[in-house]
Amino acid sequence: MHFTSVSRQEILETIQMVQMENLDIRTITMGISLRDCGHPDPVTACRRVYDKITRQAENLVKVGEEIEDHFGIPIVHKRISVTPMAMVAEASETEDYTPFARAMDEAAAAVGVNFIGGFTALVQKGMTVGDRRLIASIPAALAETERVCSSVNVASSKAGINMDAVLQMGHIIKAAAEATRERDSIGCAKLVVFCNVPEDNPFMAGSFHGVGEPEAVINVGISGPGVVRNAVVKRPDADLGELANVIKRTAFKITRMGELVGKTASEALGVPFGIIDLSLAPTPAVGDSVSDILEAIGLESTGTHGTTAALAMLNDAVKKGGIMASSHVGGLSGAFIPVSEDAGMIRAAEAGILTFDKLEAMTSVCSVGLDMIAIPGETSAETIAAIIADEMAIGMINRKTTAVRVIPVAGKTVGEFVEFGGLLGRAPIMPLHTQSSDVFVKRGGRIPAPLQSFNN
Repeated sequence: MHFTSVSRQEILETIQMVQMENLDIRTITMGISLRDCGHPDPVTACRRVYDKITRQAENLVKVGEEIEDHFGIPIVHKRISVTPMAMVAEASETEDYTPFARAMDEAAAAVGVNFIGGFTALVQKGMTVGDRRLIASIPAALAETERVCSSVNVASSKAGINMDAVLQMGHIIKAAAEATRERDSIGCAKLVVFCNVPEDNPFMAGSFHGVGEPEAVINVGISGPGVVRNAVVKRPDADLGELANVIKRTAFKITRMGELVGKTASEALGVPFGIIDLSLAPTPAVGDSVSDILEAIGLESTGTHGTTAALAMLNDAVKKGGIMASSHVGGLSGAFIPVSEDAGMIRAAEAGILTFDKLEAMTSVCSVGLDMIAIPGETSAETIAAIIADEMAIGMINRKTTAVRVIPVAGKTVGEFVEFGGLLGRAPIMPLHTQSSDVFVKRGGRIPAPLQSFNN
């Protein structure tokens, strides 16, 4: 394998960031087109899906490990994303798309990746037959697989919000929670509902290979909350303008490192390099928290007054620094606020300072949305649909990506904790409003796109 040369200074900086500040590459994700795998016979179609994934991604894990060894940079996950399966499976004469999820899962296991995304439907303006069948298959698909992730786009700034799909996804989330009850409803951790979904996102659970993408592509998701926090801590007397510049410079360095890994993997695998997603993706590990950055900026606790403003500054500075470092920035790119995956968020939520409503406000200025939030298992499908509708409205009006990944943990209620393990972490069951939204979400139809959707 040919490795791109880097300067001595860059090597020393990278070693420090890895060893002292929890820097890692969160994922290298290979996108694979399955548009040629459809077939009337579902058995044949599933075999084609398995064969193409295993052929295309045969060396993905091996190359990732070689890059780790050479540069000394941890690559936490190797992942695959595929064409939205609703499009692939629609040609098959079957109503149950669960076998396609199993084929994806078996292929992912065969090549050794951590996750595979793309059990996906895009229904912001309406549903095809394939979309309906895929959505109905989601609970079983997530219960019967280990690595498969699912996503459904129900809204966009151009199309508005498909409220029929929103209500259906409320019921699907409840069904997925019940189908994986014995594992604390973990199926819902692999299911996300989007507005304005990007087609080149390397992060799970929302990753899929968009229809405008090439036959195969390598996308990289970087991380580095600990690096940014340490940079902020070193400037206790800086004003907010100066602090934004510190964050931009730090994001520049992190992005440079991510692009180096992406281009090296692209060359080794013989597929095009796609994008760098420069999101700050936290983990439950101490020192790897977006919440800790906000508190280093000057908040006593994440969730208190000023949190949204501090997060807005952080998100903007990260984007500006990353864009200066690479011409290939894409995906979600910003700061993630997944409650169960961030030690500081867990701490603030457990103390009652970080509330559900405050999280919703924060999603107006950061990447993604209401992410990895555990809620009472008794929460109704209609209430979940109303939560989705609120978040979709934020994305639609602000012309940004928003998403909902909530987990109604079967059999648990407010005051209890749920342990997911690994990168998914742990979370307190958060309280919700008890007043009904049923009449609203059951009206159905489509909330029209806003006036600015007509802007060219």
